[in-house]
Amino acid sequence: MDQQEKLRCSVCVTAYNEEANIGKLLDSMLDQLLFEVEISEIVIVASACSDRTVPIVREFMDRDERIKLIEQERREGKTSAINAFLRVAKEDICVLESGDTLPHETAIEHLVRMFRDPNVGMTGAHKIPVNTPDHLVGVFTYLRLQMEHELCLDIPRLGEMIAFRKVFDQIPPDVAMDEAFVEAIIVERGMQVRYAPDAVVYNTGPTSLGDFVRQRRRNHAGHLYLQHKYGYKVSSLRKRRVARIAFRHIWDAVWGVVRLVYVLGLLAVLEGGSRLLGWYDYRIRKDRHVVWDMAWSQKTDVQSEREKHSESGNDSARSSLRTHESQG
Repeated sequence: MDQQEKLRCSVCVTAYNEEANIGKLLDSMLDQLLFEVEISEIVIVASACSDRTVPIVREFMDRDERIKLIEQERREGKTSAINAFLRVAKEDICVLESGDTLPHETAIEHLVRMFRDPNVGMTGAHKIPVNTPDHLVGVFTYLRLQMEHELCLDIPRLGEMIAFRKVFDQIPPDVAMDEAFVEAIIVERGMQVRYAPDAVVYNTGPTSLGDFVRQRRRNHAGHLYLQHKYGYKVSSLRKRRVARIAFRHIWDAVWGVVRLVYVLGLLAVLEGGSRLLGWYDYRIRKDRHVVWDMAWSQKTDVQSEREKHSESGNDSARSSLRTHESQG
């Protein structure tokens, strides 16, 4: 594909004391697989960072001239950081990402190439939590994001990582939910908001009940304010749709329990029958099975099976990108 035909974008990363993640995020940005898209600049807005976030960003600036830094002396909120970025962004397509997330290697491509359609004004990534649901709060986070994903497939509700056309100069300072405000502006301008399920961004959800409640409380208050002052209602406030998705999850869970009971019952029957036959062999036939009667279905090439499953499980997003490259 000709260089002039590529969709150019400016990327903004908002950061507050992100020394543990900012280096990995920038590495991921520099290693993005791009075919229809080009990243012109990566602007990090560091808000009153007191850790090593800024020195780490400066190290990356020496490696790639596209990386730029805006330092804010005081922490004024994410909206202020985004407005600082909008004042310097040189491309019409902008990407916003939080400094505590990590984009998949194809995220930018999938997020931005949708703007090939002139009717598209905003796109949003698919959020996947990296903390496994091995405790109660992890289960809450996993289920909430899974439900949000299903809701976005119906009506987009975008956050954590978005892309949009720069059809406004700034976000009002009283708006806390920046992604929702951008969504409202785009809809008001008659453009489409689209969900990009293949544009994956990883984040860490709350790890305590207090943090979970604090996050959900803050977000809901911000959405209610946006609805009250600007008349825009995000999809998560549409109770019937949320309830329908929740009921489907409840039904799947109930059916899953039924299937689990069935499988465990069948396993118990098979195990009990096998033990009975083993008792018969030992007690009646006096057969200790010194020479095993082989279970031939287990005799496979383990490495070949591993490679086969690995190939079948290859990332569909990467495959589709290669298809686009070959067609370009």
